[in-house]
Amino acid sequence: MTEPSPQPVGTGQPKEADRLREILRAPGYLVILVYSALIGIPVSLIAFWFLVGLHELQHVFWAEIPHHLGWDTAPWWWPLPLLLVAGVVVGLVAAHMTGGGGHIPAGGLHAGATHPAALPGVVLAAVASLPLGAVLGPEAPLIALGGGLALLFRDLTRTPATPQTTALLGAAGAAAAIAAIFGNPLIAAVLLIEVSGIGGPQLFAVMLPALLSSGIGALVFTGLGKWTGLETGSLSLTLPMPMPLPSLDAPDVMWTVLIALVLAVLLNPVLEVGRRVAAFVSAQVLPRTVLCALGAAFCAALYALITGRSPADVALSGQAALGELAADPHAWAVGALIAVLLFKTAAYALCLGSLRGGAIFPAVFLGAAAGVLVAPLPGLGAVPAMAAGMAAATAAVMRLPVSSVVLVVLLLGSSAMIPIAILAAVISFTTTELLPAGTAHPPAPLAEQPPADPGGAKAAGTT
Repeated sequence: MTEPSPQPVGTGQPKEADRLREILRAPGYLVILVYSALIGIPVSLIAFWFLVGLHELQHVFWAEIPHHLGWDTAPWWWPLPLLLVAGVVVGLVAAHMTGGGGHIPAGGLHAGATHPAALPGVVLAAVASLPLGAVLGPEAPLIALGGGLALLFRDLTRTPATPQTTALLGAAGAAAAIAAIFGNPLIAAVLLIEVSGIGGPQLFAVMLPALLSSGIGALVFTGLGKWTGLETGSLSLTLPMPMPLPSLDAPDVMWTVLIALVLAVLLNPVLEVGRRVAAFVSAQVLPRTVLCALGAAFCAALYALITGRSPADVALSGQAALGELAADPHAWAVGALIAVLLFKTAAYALCLGSLRGGAIFPAVFLGAAAGVLVAPLPGLGAVPAMAAGMAAATAAVMRLPVSSVVLVVLLLGSSAMIPIAILAAVISFTTTELLPAGTAHPPAPLAEQPPADPGGAKAAGTT
C-alpha cells in the first residue's frame, strides 16, 4: 500500500497559522485586545476591594465580635445565627432579584458573561454567603463580577455588542477578576480555558495522555538523577526556598495512585448531592435555602462540640484553615482530621446546592486534610501527601485537571511536587469521569441570562 503524497505547499485548506494570522490582523480583534487591556484595570481594582471587603467582614464576624464578647475563639454555636442570616438573604436574592444571585455552585464554574443587571444580586448573595460561614470560595462570584463589569464598561463606552465581543470581553473581565484571588495570572488563564471548554472533549482526550506522560517522565528523570548523581543540564533557576522540599521516591508514587483513586471515589458524589440539594431548594427557594444553611451550621457546631476546636474549621471556605494546616500539621489530631473531613464534606454539599460561591477552595482544603491524615503511611511524607490530596480532590470535584496541577504548584510555591500533582490529578479526573454519572441534572447558570420582566426575574431564581 502506497502512502498518499503530501499536499503541495499553498494548496488545499489554509493552515492553522494562516487562520490565526487572519484573525490577529482583523481590525475588530485588535480593538478587542486593546479594550481588554484597558478593562483589566478597573475590573482588577474592583475585584481587589471586593475581596478585601469579604476578608474584613469574615474577620469581624469570626474574630473581632467573639473577642469583644469575651471568647478567644468563636463558640460552638456561633455558625447557627450567622448562617441563618446567610440563608435568609440568599433565599430572598435567589427568589426576587435578577439572575438569582449568580449560578448555583453545584453546577460547576461557568465562563459565560454575566449580564450587568445581575451584578447587584451576585454581590449581595456573595457578601451574605462567604463571610457568614458558607463552605464555598470567592472564585465563582469573582468570575461573574469580572465578566459583568466588562460588559457594563462595554455598554458605557457604546462599543458594538456582538456575540463575539460579548464572549471575548466577558472572558477577559473574568480573568482579570479571578487573578486577584489567586495572585497569579497564569492560573486565571488556565482555569478559564478549561472552564470554557475550548476544544471540547477532544481537548481532554489529547491533553490527558500528554499530561500523564510528562508527569511520569519527570518522575523517571527525578529518580535517575537521584540514583546516579548525574545532571541533564535542564533549563531551570535555583531560587532560595523558605524550607527544602523532600525528594520524591517510589513509595510517594505508589501512595499517590491510591490517594487519587480513593478521593475520586469518595468525592465524586459530592457534586451529585449538591445538585440534589439544588433541586430540593428550587421547589421552595426561601425556606429551603434557610434549612440547608442551618444544616451546614449544625455540621460546624457539632464538629466544634466533638473536637473542642473552632467551628470555623468546618465553616467558611477553608482558606485560612489550609494555611494553619500546612504550617503545623501535627497540631491536628487524627480524630480532628477525620471529623473535619466528614463534617466539612457534608456542609460543603449542602452549601453547593443552596448558597452562592465557588467550589474550589473547600475541595483544596479537603484534599490537604486527607493528605495530612494519610501522611504517616510508610514511605509517604507530609508534603507529597498534601500535594497528591489537593490535586486529586480538586480534579475530582471541579473536573479541571490542568488547573488542579497549576493551583497546587502555586500553593506550594515550588515545582518539586509537579509530577505527584500531575499523577494525582490525571488519575482522579479519569476515575471520576469513568464512574457512573449521577441522575440529577446540573443546575442552570442564572446570572448569564439577560434581565426579564419582574415575574420572569422571580421565576429565574426558582428554576
